[in-house]
Amino acid sequence: MNTPIRRLSIFAFVLILILMANVTWLQGFQAQAIKDDPLNRRQFTERLSEARGPILVADDNVAYSDNIAGEGEPAEFQRMYEGGGLYTPIVGSFRTYGASGIELTENSLLDGSDDRLAVRNFRDIITGREPEGAQVQLTLDPEVQQAGYEAFQGLGDKNGAAVALDPSTGAILGAVSYPSYDANEVVSITDIDAAVTNYTELEADPRKPLLNRALHEFYPPGSTFKVVTAAAAMEHLGATPETTQEAPDVLELGGTLPNATPGGTCNGGQPDTLAHSIQISCNTSMANWAIEMGGEALSEQATAFGFNREEELTVPLSVIPSSAPVETDRNILGRAGIGQSNVQATPLQMAMVAAGVANSGEVMKPYAVDTVRDSDLSVVTQTSPESYSQAVSASTAESLTEMMTLVTGPGGSGTNAAISGMEVAGKTGTAETGDGSPTHNWFIGFAPADDPQVAVAVVVEYGGGSGNELAAPIARQMMEAVVQ
Repeated sequence: MNTPIRRLSIFAFVLILILMANVTWLQGFQAQAIKDDPLNRRQFTERLSEARGPILVADDNVAYSDNIAGEGEPAEFQRMYEGGGLYTPIVGSFRTYGASGIELTENSLLDGSDDRLAVRNFRDIITGREPEGAQVQLTLDPEVQQAGYEAFQGLGDKNGAAVALDPSTGAILGAVSYPSYDANEVVSITDIDAAVTNYTELEADPRKPLLNRALHEFYPPGSTFKVVTAAAAMEHLGATPETTQEAPDVLELGGTLPNATPGGTCNGGQPDTLAHSIQISCNTSMANWAIEMGGEALSEQATAFGFNREEELTVPLSVIPSSAPVETDRNILGRAGIGQSNVQATPLQMAMVAAGVANSGEVMKPYAVDTVRDSDLSVVTQTSPESYSQAVSASTAESLTEMMTLVTGPGGSGTNAAISGMEVAGKTGTAETGDGSPTHNWFIGFAPADDPQVAVAVVVEYGGGSGNELAAPIARQMMEAVVQ
């Protein structure tokens, strides 16, 4: 064999070895990972012959599988959804070309392939039973979810989101994102082209109905962030509700910062107490509190509530991180103290702020899945409440509650969140968007103030006006669904 042929043979042999090694790696070590990859469409199409487990809200199946095959034909299961767009932001959809929401995060449980179902699956094989996925019980309260969703429907073309939490456990009682979409329109297995077309149209919709604004969008929180600033003033500066701070009618922060209060003044231009500043939502005094404590203290307090976290929060849906970075520039820091400049928060994050105050300063880790049961209704997993952080001391939380209760009472900035027969703690927010567009409307709060059962956060995008006008009524309706 001459030299060129020998070299070519060696080269070809090496290529064959590389190819064999690659095939061995893919099929022997990466097969399961590739199979379970969310981008792998085959994992969805091959499982249409098996019934996925249902997803429940309270006692109702809001997602379930329906066998649409004709008599004598192999089973073919169509995924069905209840409630139109009511639950879609959390439940998601299971499509032949992908999945989202709980349908994605709990896929292996719903389709029965999870290792935790191995014993049950083996038993089904022995007994000849048709395989079924596990059922996933959500924490959502249907009345809370309905109240928030219908309230947004009443606003017409306004976008926004709302989150309600059980402050003592972290259970997500409501997670509204508006506008939403009916998952049934994108999951058809008999007309896949139509389903794909519908999904493509949703992707192109400028109102972004596919976006879960409650978890996957952040906004400047505006004056709702003053709760964090007040907490920092008490925790780091030793302030009390009666401690005063300079509250001029205007404050120069690289531009004039006016007071967004009726008459444009907090206390006639005189120093104002922390309690009154929260009650009427004084801008200049709260900006001065931020400047006095410094950027590190303010950012540290925000981090204690859940901002600035490097580790990803999952509920089990992923949640984008909220941020309140350390600011050293006086002008930027002052505006950060009132929830502007570089402060960004998801509605879930601001609900966690309210819930932390409501729960004696302890923030509980939010979660949306309560229990997973197999087809025999035996418990596979059950979520136990878990502490996320101790944001403030119990005494600071008590003082914050007292101040936030003033917000919904006479002379407060959030009277539209008041509930007859009980005290409600709250804080309004009117967040500037920075591009000349109308402001975002915010409200956070909890009820009853003396025995909190629900904490909420509501944002209405580009609502204009104040948080009391559009966001507070939505928050009130969601809280009423729990306490009345």
